[in-house]
Amino acid sequence: MSQPMNQPSPPGDESPTVAAAPAGPPPPPTRRTTELWLLAFSAALLSIANILVDANQEAALTSQILYNGAAFLALFAAAHFAVRKWAPYADPLILPFAALLNGLGLVMIHRIDLAMASRLEINPEDWQAVYYGGPLVGRQILWMVIGVAFFILTLWRIKDHRPLAKYGYTCGLVGLVALALPGIIPFQSIAPTINGAKIWLTFPGFSIQPGEFAKILLTIFFASFLVSKRELFTAAGRTFLRMNWPRARDMAPLFVAWGASVGVLVFERDLGTSLLFFGMVLVMLYIATERAAWVVLGLTLFVGGCLVAYQLFGHVRQRIANWIDPFATYDEAGGGYQIVQSLFSLGSGGIFGSGLGSGRPDIVPEPHTDFITVGMGEEMGFVGLSAVLILYLLLVMRGLRSALAVRDSFGKLMAGGLAFTLGFQVFVVVGGVTKLIPATGITAPFLSYGGSSLLANYILIALLLRISDAARRPAAPPKPKPKQAPIAEAHTEMVARPT
Repeated sequence: MSQPMNQPSPPGDESPTVAAAPAGPPPPPTRRTTELWLLAFSAALLSIANILVDANQEAALTSQILYNGAAFLALFAAAHFAVRKWAPYADPLILPFAALLNGLGLVMIHRIDLAMASRLEINPEDWQAVYYGGPLVGRQILWMVIGVAFFILTLWRIKDHRPLAKYGYTCGLVGLVALALPGIIPFQSIAPTINGAKIWLTFPGFSIQPGEFAKILLTIFFASFLVSKRELFTAAGRTFLRMNWPRARDMAPLFVAWGASVGVLVFERDLGTSLLFFGMVLVMLYIATERAAWVVLGLTLFVGGCLVAYQLFGHVRQRIANWIDPFATYDEAGGGYQIVQSLFSLGSGGIFGSGLGSGRPDIVPEPHTDFITVGMGEEMGFVGLSAVLILYLLLVMRGLRSALAVRDSFGKLMAGGLAFTLGFQVFVVVGGVTKLIPATGITAPFLSYGGSSLLANYILIALLLRISDAARRPAAPPKPKPKQAPIAEAHTEMVARPT
């Protein structure tokens, strides 16, 4: 006779049941599809910008524009799938922001190519158009492809950012050598002086700017050094003006950074790299210690070094004179002509600009370098240039957000240093072309023409994505402890006593 279902089973018929493991929280979304859609939107936006440039220049509108947009999307789709494979939890906005900035730079370089070609048609002996050496957009596209290849290679080879701390001193040594190399090589054929600065190494067929790579290597070094020597910088010192100042014997790294930055200013005549390097050191010191005294002391040292260099070196005085009153040196070679022309271009652009393809970016000497932002300001106006700067701001903010979220101190300092370096470089560039600070000559990240800048910045973006992936990746669940059987149910063994 069958037993009713609503009655309990007899004691002897009970079977052991296994309790279901509690379901953990679902993994966070990777947002990779959002990243792909943003890349597609960037490709469409750049195709429209190219159409506007060619239409306003009365150039033929061919299907090549659509092919260029499709090629741009295909290239960054490859970068997207590399992120999806090797850094699936990385920030979904960092790569689209970098791609859009790079694409806007290509549009502007193409626009400058057309302007210089028109000048050569009118006057084949136009010195500025001949010196420009265009067209440059094809070479920039090649550098972009190589930069994305380096981006993918970095994600593939660096699976975790933390082992980079082991190579901190090696990175620091290589970075300092790379930073000083253009200044110490005496041969003008290898380390020429261009626009008053020695920041390039030229070889047959190509040239390289070592300072672009040095900023990444030195960021890794200082992040590793500050993590390992944290107690050195947080040790108590004397209190003065309500601030706790570091001890004199603990300030050696700051003096080394100060000496290196002033040396770059003096021997390479490069204010931009000097500012960038020393600002990076100060900010990383502040992030590591949270002591404002380091920043005050560092700025005091830097200003003092610049004042001494101003009294001793003529090229420093020339840079300052061009900044204070560029109209007084307007007619001098290498004087204030470039900054005056840039101010006229920005003024003629007004609020909304003259329109893509309708301005005169060619009136500024070398408009494809750091002064590419001037051409954007003229044709896109204050509104368009502000939008570009907001893109930079958002890119830096996403990098700083990754620095806040990552769990290890080395990753925090490294991501914070890389993101600040990118943002501070934009400030130095835009400040120089708008006469806020002396003109520096360093490139605008992702916008300006130049292979070294693109390669270094794509490596920087790959490292930020690697740290972002570590910050957003869900923590691995703890391994369950082996369940020990009750002693009453444990098996026993008989061990024979040895005779």
